Amino acid sequence: MQNNKASEINPENPIVDYVTSCILPMQWATFQMHAFFEAATGKEHIALTLGDVADGEPVLARLHSECLTGDALFSQRCDCGPQLESALKKIAEEGRGVLLYLRQEGRGIGLLNKVHAYRLQDAGADTVEANQALGFAADLRNYQICLPMLQHLHIQSVKLMSNNPRKIAALQEIGITVTEQIPLIIKHNPFNEHYLKTKAAKLGHLM
Repeated sequence: MQNNKASEINPENPIVDYVTSCILPMQWATFQMHAFFEAATGKEHIALTLGDVADGEPVLARLHSECLTGDALFSQRCDCGPQLESALKKIAEEGRGVLLYLRQEGRGIGLLNKVHAYRLQDAGADTVEANQALGFAADLRNYQICLPMLQHLHIQSVKLMSNNPRKIAALQEIGITVTEQIPLIIKHNPFNEHYLKTKAAKLGHLM
């Protein structure tokens, strides 16, 4: 019998604790990096901030789910890496903003299952069909974890950089005001065109 401590924790009220902060020089600007720990999953999440985000004004923001293949390995199967870079550039240009880097690989199914899903996509499934064939919902991400992170940073309203209406709804549900949605439109290529069309048709993304 599996004794999973995570099952004792309410996912609607996740425990995400602030750990520490440091300076992170990047090619666009020098950000502050804030580390958080999620007790239920053992995952570590990061917030990158620039400028004064606690002044009560809406903050340019991005909720970015971890994508090792796109963010670090430059995969062209998705739009994650270019979206991450575009969001950081926009924050640097504005001189103020926040990016939450959430460790929810593969829309929440994890890296190994993501590789399984890619194999199914190689055989003809789309991104949603592949997740479902593995027994997962199309999107398992939990945006409740954003609330304690944003509360720690004293952010109450955001201008959200996203093509995903579900992120707006999720933030509104936890009491964060979304004053504006800013699209992050990335160029299609032969490897991600079907993926992007599927996100628009089946997940409601604005492309």
